[in-house]
Amino acid sequence: MSSGADRLGRAARLGLAALGAMALGAWAPPADAQDCGRLQRLAGHGGQVLPFAVSPPEGQARGVSLVLLAGGHGHVALDAAGCPAQLKGNALLRARPLLQARGYEVVTLDAPADYQGADGLADFRIAPAHAEDIGRVVRWLREQGARQVWLLGTSRGSLSAVNAASRLRGDAAPDGLVISAVLSTSVTARKSWAGHHVFDLPLEQIRQPTLLLGHVDDSCPRSPPSGQERVAQRIGASARTRLMSGGSGPVSGPDACEGRSPHGFWGQDAEMVDETLAFVEGASR
Repeated sequence: MSSGADRLGRAARLGLAALGAMALGAWAPPADAQDCGRLQRLAGHGGQVLPFAVSPPEGQARGVSLVLLAGGHGHVALDAAGCPAQLKGNALLRARPLLQARGYEVVTLDAPADYQGADGLADFRIAPAHAEDIGRVVRWLREQGARQVWLLGTSRGSLSAVNAASRLRGDAAPDGLVISAVLSTSVTARKSWAGHHVFDLPLEQIRQPTLLLGHVDDSCPRSPPSGQERVAQRIGASARTRLMSGGSGPVSGPDACEGRSPHGFWGQDAEMVDETLAFVEGASR
């Protein structure tokens, strides 16, 4: 962890102590700023600030909150208007307005204050404390009136979603999850955490309805389409798989694991949302 992250974490803890509240009020954005949602903060593990943005549904609200767990380093750097300053090309962040338009409250989870350095969430993705932080957000959403809370995790965000769903119980546990571009294989990497995959977590402990969404042209070595079935088999009867096709076509090289590729369902945001919500709505009946 970088010294900068340490300083940020200390400052965050002092800020929470001064305000003396577990859930702090939304920050008011400048009048001319884009408004992506209400920026909220909870006290997470060790008193660290846990920021997230709550974007309201459009039209008739379904009473269901969808928590977005972005891939990459996971630090979306939410600004005062609840808009991400980083990872804007991530499939889930691109999909936020489409999900809102279908009547869903959308929650964009940022990295906690002590994991906002260059490596972002790094090995914290599979830590029990990360699952507990997500559970704090799930519980808070229920307290605000959410009828159901689902986790949507893509690429490295699939690790966060599986971590939470496999460990959490009671009102902190999500009602279901949709994981896409699932990291099912390991790779040799300079940093050990870069090789983590969902089999590092207790998949068999997941009881919630689970959709594994992939793409036939995903050429990222971490998320081969064939890996979905192995993950689903480990989870058991609650898991379903779906492979999409079309879109931008195959991408090779380092860009194969980026958002602007089949790994990130590039050019198919609406179809990705359709597949996701068909599963959520089917499981919610």
